[in-house]
Amino acid sequence: MAASRQPPFCHVELGGAVAVAGREPLEAAPEGLEAVFPREVGLFADDFPEETCFSFCGHVLTIAQHHGGRLGVAAPVWEAALTLCKYFEKQKLDFRGKKVIELGAGTGIVGILATLLGGDVTITDLPLALEQIQENVHKNVPAEHSARAKVCALSWGLDHEEFPRDYDFILGADIVYLKDTYPLLIKTLQHLCGPHSTIYLSSKMRQEHSTDVFYEALLPLHFTSELAYRDENENINIYRVTSKQNS
Repeated sequence: MAASRQPPFCHVELGGAVAVAGREPLEAAPEGLEAVFPREVGLFADDFPEETCFSFCGHVLTIAQHHGGRLGVAAPVWEAALTLCKYFEKQKLDFRGKKVIELGAGTGIVGILATLLGGDVTITDLPLALEQIQENVHKNVPAEHSARAKVCALSWGLDHEEFPRDYDFILGADIVYLKDTYPLLIKTLQHLCGPHSTIYLSSKMRQEHSTDVFYEALLPLHFTSELAYRDENENINIYRVTSKQNS
């Protein structure tokens, strides 16, 4: 990660309350050239760090997000990830003794929560996102449980065969948004999903990205899929997906 030139700030989200800290108000802009080129050179840094605290299942998670051009969409915590975490809480899902993999993890919040709920979790994304994920694992997973949270690179459709087929749970939050990647994701899920695996996919249903086409036309060709939960306000669906061998 590029070094930041400004202090991180923190949103704390507990029970809907949000507090912001770590940034002082900017002084009035001076006239002349300094009005065009602000003295705050950190504004031009590649890395704008933010920390957000979330509470799920009795755990408070402190999640770093390194906004900037390098990480792009991998940097923030997306609402679909929070919806999936809330679903775990509502359903009281128990990951103890279960083998879990998260795809396209971004910040790693979903996989980290699954680890804290007892899972043996492999948290994956493209190589550029791994440093952010590893930082969040260190922040949130106690040292005595760190062996249960592995961070690995996984490029869909390319190196998925380096991973086993016997995962109990396969998790993904807001990973269905680029049509060109849909066949690669299907191929990866086919490899990872054994006869007793359960896949949970949480997605913002973006019409412009044909997300509905993936879930309604493409996914059912290869898997048994059902809508497990829908958030009407956020337009987010959670699908429970299993191998057709279970049908």
